[in-house]
Amino acid sequence: MSKKLNVAIAGLGSRGKDTYAAAAKIFPDKMKIVAVADIDEEKVREAAIEYQIPKKACFASAEEMIAQDKLADVMFIATQDRQHVKHAVPALKKGYHLLLEKPISPDLKECRELVKTARECNRQVIICHVLRYAPFYEKLKELIDSGLIGEIVSVMAIENVGWWHQAHSFVRGNWRDADITSPMILQKCCHDMDILLWLTGKTCKSVSSFGDTYLFRKEQAPKGAAERCLDGCEVKADCPFDAEKIYIDNKKYGVRHGNCKWPLDVLTLHPTEESIREALYTGPYGRCVYHCDNNVVDHQVVNLNMTDGSTISLTMCGFTAEISRYTKFMGTKGEIIADMAENTIYITEFGKDIDVIDVGELAEDLSRHGGGDYRLVEEFLDMIIEGREPDGRTTSVECSMESHYCALAAEESRLKGGTVIEIEPMRQI
Repeated sequence: MSKKLNVAIAGLGSRGKDTYAAAAKIFPDKMKIVAVADIDEEKVREAAIEYQIPKKACFASAEEMIAQDKLADVMFIATQDRQHVKHAVPALKKGYHLLLEKPISPDLKECRELVKTARECNRQVIICHVLRYAPFYEKLKELIDSGLIGEIVSVMAIENVGWWHQAHSFVRGNWRDADITSPMILQKCCHDMDILLWLTGKTCKSVSSFGDTYLFRKEQAPKGAAERCLDGCEVKADCPFDAEKIYIDNKKYGVRHGNCKWPLDVLTLHPTEESIREALYTGPYGRCVYHCDNNVVDHQVVNLNMTDGSTISLTMCGFTAEISRYTKFMGTKGEIIADMAENTIYITEFGKDIDVIDVGELAEDLSRHGGGDYRLVEEFLDMIIEGREPDGRTTSVECSMESHYCALAAEESRLKGGTVIEIEPMRQI
């Protein structure tokens, strides 16, 4: 195989366009985009110009692209959650190796189908659990594996979704409805399930979970709240979730302060104050957070009982100031506190002083999932170019299934009022 891979990309949303396609500029000696597909004609047209893709290799859907004779060595699939397996299975049968956006699918049968097809076709399918490639988590893995704090007995983790991110993605946005996409604990937290399993080297035995939609529902709407934020809402001044405050006025993310990237480019491809206002008047992101069609939870707790008798707890919450992850590992010889918001790791061996590691001093770029996005893409490219199997860090589809078992079991438990769900029956592929 050539030392430079031809790549086809299915789905030009934030992940497909801004991360996976953009990797072609980071690794021009390793990949070339030769085909793209998306239902948004403008995104396809701009990608074709930016990456010099001929019109005959531009498609109006992933299905249309996959129906062609094989166009590339590998395919990056970044379509919507419930489309992943429907696109991945025929792509495998066409002979593509796959880089597949997480989650695999909220349907366990589909997950199993993908594993089976990948084996039958002898193709590599790597799931984008990018946190494994972030320097922050690489350092944590090194510390835990060294035995510095002994055997891990208990872990306490929290996924701080962030108040406005919850409103943007999971109330107004694309992942608001589990029936169309995935349950929150799978869509958002399969990252967390995967990284916790990888860091500890443990396997889950059973799961219990509780959670609900506490705030973002019609019954919680303040008196005078309008259906849309720009339609004369009487409580606009006191509402932190007001769309105008988030997308126009916010000092970090608002268009008025020069931002034209995520999350604004989800509302309109080329954000300006005028185009953002138009999107808020007419599109889903201008809706009142109390009057949306969302059904995913805004908070959830998950208890994982591991096969060795240790335990892990994970809290997912949309009511946090920061978008970050915080984890405390408690071992037989000490503890580690990992604060991703600060990129700082605190190590306390019992009887000794605290040792502090600033991960910012270990890596130049901690953007895009803590620096993990492009590093995962490069590892995938190198693996295919060199013809080697996934290493212990790379999340093959079989490896990723463990995080999906935990997330799917957590959602089943939540829906059953916290009933304990055994994992082993789910592993019978």
